[in-house]
Amino acid sequence: MGLGDLTKQLAKEAFSAQVEEVIGSPRGPEPPGAPEPLASVIMSQVQAMQNALKDDHELLVLCTAGKETVRVFEMFSPSPRLLVLTGIDAERSLTRVISAADGVQLVCKPIPVKDGAKAVRLRFMTPKAKGG
Repeated sequence: MGLGDLTKQLAKEAFSAQVEEVIGSPRGPEPPGAPEPLASVIMSQVQAMQNALKDDHELLVLCTAGKETVRVFEMFSPSPRLLVLTGIDAERSLTRVISAADGVQLVCKPIPVKDGAKAVRLRFMTPKAKGG
């Protein structure tokens, strides 16, 4: 193997390792006894906060990424270590934050619902199981 081929192979392996670290392993579920994936833990905590609210309150979830602050309405975990947060920004534009779960910071607080309004509930999604 020539030096050029060796360099290409090393770069390919390094890139593959970085991608796997961010989006998770395509090899399948974690073995039994492994810690629960961080994305699932975050979603479970937010869901528990929402479930504890009375009908006259809603959970305000804010995520700041760079200069953007997004009010989150949906959380999706396409892999054990990745979160996709969908919501609206300050200009009321549809915005998505895609981040490694260990880099996400959320501010969550219950707020009262205006008289006569219905509380907004966050939507939680996980990938569908692949079956054959």
